[in-house]
Amino acid sequence: MDYVTFIGLTAGALTTIAFLPQVIKVRRRKQTRDLSLPMYIVLSLGIGLWIIYGVFLNSPPIIIANSITVIFSIYILIMKIKHG
Repeated sequence: MDYVTFIGLTAGALTTIAFLPQVIKVRRRKQTRDLSLPMYIVLSLGIGLWIIYGVFLNSPPIIIANSITVIFSIYILIMKIKHG
């Protein structure tokens, strides 16, 4: 593995892990009042575009990290709509 791929995988892991506390909090409390619906809509769309970009570049770090992150983001978005 070259250093560029390592940096990409590390960056992707860190930004993906950053979502976990919010996902865990939303799952436990079923409360999303303080979360912004427009922000999570825009964020989910942006992450989806990152996945497409990663596919065009054939970049596993971009594809993998953003695929996991979009799942977290969409989960929070669904919970926001359901419990908001």
